[in-house]
Amino acid sequence: MNRHPYLRAYMAGVLVPTWFMVIVLAGFVIARMVYRLPVPIERIIAFPMAAVPNLWGLWNLTYLALALKNRVGLGAWGALLPALLIPAGLLLARHLGIFILTPALGLAVFVPVAAFYYLVWKYLVGFLNEVVGVA
Repeated sequence: MNRHPYLRAYMAGVLVPTWFMVIVLAGFVIARMVYRLPVPIERIIAFPMAAVPNLWGLWNLTYLALALKNRVGLGAWGALLPALLIPAGLLLARHLGIFILTPALGLAVFVPVAAFYYLVWKYLVGFLNEVVGVA
């Protein structure tokens, strides 16, 4: 099963955040409609819906392409991804006028998010990599 390993790695990486984003979007819609929250959902959710799954897929593909399996664990590699996502999200929030998201908040959530990413990458993405034969 050596056909298209990079495509399979990309698809294995994209699957987990895509499922998670569907749940997050449903939560946002329910919160907006049921509780009449004055939160601009379209501005908040657009970046994560578009960028995060693709970055996860590219991050997994990069892990395979650089042959990091013997040097860096998949969980540790996944824990590095928030170092890119959090600053990018803060920059976009600033340009969109969403002032709830601040650099101080970004620093405060970095460690818990990195720990969460470590576990998700180690167990879920690792499992999916094994399923598609790129582990």
